[in-house]
Amino acid sequence: MPGYRPDDGYHRLMRRVNQFPQGAPDSEHLLRIFSILCSEREAALLSQLPLRPFSAAKAGRIWNLPTERARALLERLAARSLLLDIERDGKMVYLLPPPMAGFFEFSMMRLRPDIDQKELASLFFRYINLEDAFIRDLFAGGETTLGRVLVNEEAISDEKACQVLDYERASEVIKSASQIAVGLCYCRHKMAQLDRACDAPLDICMTLNLAAQSILRRGAARQVGNAEGLDLLQQARDRNLVQCADNVQHQVNFICHCCGCCCEGLVAARRLAIPNAMYTTNFQQVTDPARCTGCGRCADICPVHAIAMVPQGAGSKAQLTSELCLGCGVCVRNCPAGAVRLEPRGKRILTPVNTAHRLVLMAIERGKLQNLIFDNQAYLSHRAMAAILGAILRLPPVKRLMASRQMKSRYLARLLEGVEMDRFSHPE
Repeated sequence: MPGYRPDDGYHRLMRRVNQFPQGAPDSEHLLRIFSILCSEREAALLSQLPLRPFSAAKAGRIWNLPTERARALLERLAARSLLLDIERDGKMVYLLPPPMAGFFEFSMMRLRPDIDQKELASLFFRYINLEDAFIRDLFAGGETTLGRVLVNEEAISDEKACQVLDYERASEVIKSASQIAVGLCYCRHKMAQLDRACDAPLDICMTLNLAAQSILRRGAARQVGNAEGLDLLQQARDRNLVQCADNVQHQVNFICHCCGCCCEGLVAARRLAIPNAMYTTNFQQVTDPARCTGCGRCADICPVHAIAMVPQGAGSKAQLTSELCLGCGVCVRNCPAGAVRLEPRGKRILTPVNTAHRLVLMAIERGKLQNLIFDNQAYLSHRAMAAILGAILRLPPVKRLMASRQMKSRYLARLLEGVEMDRFSHPE
């Protein structure tokens, strides 16, 4: 790639970031994004950090620096949201954020005069919206996805409301959040920099719980209480925005209020026609043909174009492409004839318990579990075990599927729960 050396800090960081379960395939656009966000030396330092939470002392050992000097470097990187810093049990731990949801969003969650955000937005647009590799890997790389859609509770009938669990309700996620940070919507801010944004609110997307801690400390967002969070949720619903959240049951990290024109996930689902590109809700749209007047309002408002108007008799009726339906309920609230409702899907969709559970599932499906378990490549034993596990996960598709299923068996779940989950959740 012109202007960059294969062994420079930016290339090393690109290779490191791509080891995350939700990786970032090589691209000159990604190298240029890194060059805007950090220096080559900083990129080289970031490329050496673990994928799991770590302490300043751990970073010092990796960088061969005294702990306090390493801590000062970590603080400078965290100030620009290239790292997250979170206090646990009175001690500060650091996390290298994945590309998404991670440093991509953090770089555009506030106005930053220290970087060229217009150029950055242009690079993000080309890397994510025009190139297919990143978005296909993120949304079609495996069964387990990064995000999930939350059903619009107002679209659920009273008799079916009991089927919506608390972690599937945006209102309950917001009510139970320990901290809520509201920043600029990354997707709409990016589009605004390119003069492509819609008129949906910018200052409305939420980072929650532990993930909000670092964002608030670094001034990248403003803190709101649970009541204001619920007010913002209602504003988003009134604007027909879709709630997309972290794909976990506990300690949800974000709720985005997404429009079909700017949101990268919804745009990808529509443009690439990827079935179940995001975890859908446990509901699906159903239209009563006897009541449908053929006005086309549901087709116009569907954020992923899952509904089409098809000729029927003297007019037209709404027809659903079920594998594209998010089950968000936006269409239900906008049908003037009351012909649209949400019905439970035939098979209930299971949401990962927590972030560690989701990461392991994504890593298994994408052939990257070795990057999480054997993260210290300095150890010969780690390199050897990573190579073995990597070879298993690079088997031909049928054999790899069998291996993945075996790894997701009760034995692996017990192993990870008893040993590895703790390593993902606690600093080294």
